[in-house]
Amino acid sequence: GPAWAIIQPLMTTVVMTLVFGNIAGLSPSGVPSFAFYLCGSIAWTYFSACLTTTSNTFTANAGILGKVYFPRLVMPVSSVLSQLIAFGIQFLFFLGFLIYYWVTGANVQPNLLVLMMPVFLAHMAMLSLGVGVIISAMTTKYRDLAMVVGFGVQLWMYASPVAYDVSVIPAAYQGIYNLNPVTPVINMFRYAFLGVGEPCWGYYGISWAVTAVVLFVGILLFNRVEKTFMDTV
Repeated sequence: GPAWAIIQPLMTTVVMTLVFGNIAGLSPSGVPSFAFYLCGSIAWTYFSACLTTTSNTFTANAGILGKVYFPRLVMPVSSVLSQLIAFGIQFLFFLGFLIYYWVTGANVQPNLLVLMMPVFLAHMAMLSLGVGVIISAMTTKYRDLAMVVGFGVQLWMYASPVAYDVSVIPAAYQGIYNLNPVTPVINMFRYAFLGVGEPCWGYYGISWAVTAVVLFVGILLFNRVEKTFMDTV
């Protein structure tokens, strides 16, 4: 139920705070570790949930799709939109802690970039939709690919600044690391609400370009597969 929308990021944040923040020391100094990890956790949870639900569109809904016709792209898009409900609950939960830290004088510095939150959400939604529909189209022929999605999402999380601050990456690899399209989005999200790090508009623009290409390719592949998916699912 709705409680799970809070329990999941809360437990994830607690574990990250204890293991990566307190023990490994991978959170930035001066910022409350809990707020740092909660901010990244809710952003990543929305992205990963959208990707996971859209990646099994054909296989999970074959019974419905084989009986009645409607634009097939409606289903992955509706999955992305429905995840906004869980994100809204988690975001309000995060705002409660953010206000608490701000009132108690902790080093959290929200700025005008918070007004770009709808843009950040749209960015994550479009990227997850693009990757998800590509995987969904491929799983109609390669069914075992669906079993790799969960593992791949976990690897992607550790390749993104969710469990650690981007500053821990050596300077020589910062450029390559920021080519991960999720990295600039999470960094901008954290900077907007916590004032952590610095916005890198160049890499953020590259992330948007990658997102546009992935979404375009995904829609083309999805529309091509939907015509014959009942023969392979």
